Amino acid sequence: MSKMGPADLEDVIDSIRAEARETSGARADAVLVWSGDDAGVYMIGDTAVVETVDFITPLVNDPFTFGEISAANSFSDIYAMGGRPVAALAIAAFPSCTYKTEVLKAILQGALKTIKRAGAVLIGGHSLDDTELKFGLSVTGTIDKDRILRVGGAKEGDIIILTKPIGIGVLTNALKRSTFGDEHIAEAVKWMTTLNAEASALALKAGASACTDVTGFGLLGHAHNMLRNSQIDYIISSDDVPLLDNVTDLAEEGMCPSGAYQNLKYLSDKVGFSGAVNMQQRLIMADPQTSGGLLVAVKEENIEVFRASGAFYAVIGKAVKGSGRIAVEKKINILK
Repeated sequence: MSKMGPADLEDVIDSIRAEARETSGARADAVLVWSGDDAGVYMIGDTAVVETVDFITPLVNDPFTFGEISAANSFSDIYAMGGRPVAALAIAAFPSCTYKTEVLKAILQGALKTIKRAGAVLIGGHSLDDTELKFGLSVTGTIDKDRILRVGGAKEGDIIILTKPIGIGVLTNALKRSTFGDEHIAEAVKWMTTLNAEASALALKAGASACTDVTGFGLLGHAHNMLRNSQIDYIISSDDVPLLDNVTDLAEEGMCPSGAYQNLKYLSDKVGFSGAVNMQQRLIMADPQTSGGLLVAVKEENIEVFRASGAFYAVIGKAVKGSGRIAVEKKINILK
């Protein structure tokens, strides 16, 4: 199972967006953020509630680790909005004829470990017998209504920051094809189980003008989503995009997943590449991520917030006047 392609998803959401708002009636005034952003935000009394849902198929062989990863992935949209997860419901599609129930128990134990680290609680869930194993969470969080991080809003002169290296789709595809063993994706697992809580707090502290998380549409797909209907372009320096170990070699061996090709095709009229950026680099930047980092637009002077934290981050590009497109160069001077 892979995420629905960006073109198809865009078409489906656009087809119901207006009707969803019309049918909300008087409650529309309570909605602060509708679909199209990383999560929805709704006012209940004086409390702003942020909600999202996500589930995935296994990326690793160990069920406990899969539970950890899927929970971290589900929390990511809450953090991308600047929110704090509070409660979660588990969603499990389980092939009971294929796996023993101990597998599902291990997945839940792994998820609970991540939920505890996030300071949230698991309050229930839903399961069904399915032909393919899937697991994830529906997450409710709280958020400061005056400090919501939005996917759009990058300003001319902003610097673009990425808070995790990419290449997870390439590595997990190699694992599925038995090219790699579990021991070869330990670095990827570390990043997939890392919550975006600290990155979210830093983005808020730095006064980010825009923020999103990098997941199924890849770095370039989510960067483009930040520019939708804007008068801003991003210039990305491919040599400054951080990669997980072995990703380049694996991409050259043909290990890029089909989703990377699908994402790159969708972006064909939205992203321009320098001739120095080869096809493998292009596919890696379109590689679907699971529990990827945050992509943050901040004023250059506020980068010090990230620098002083000691947290991982990479400056990968800058925002300039434009028409909602991305230019990828091999290497540019980003900072003044």
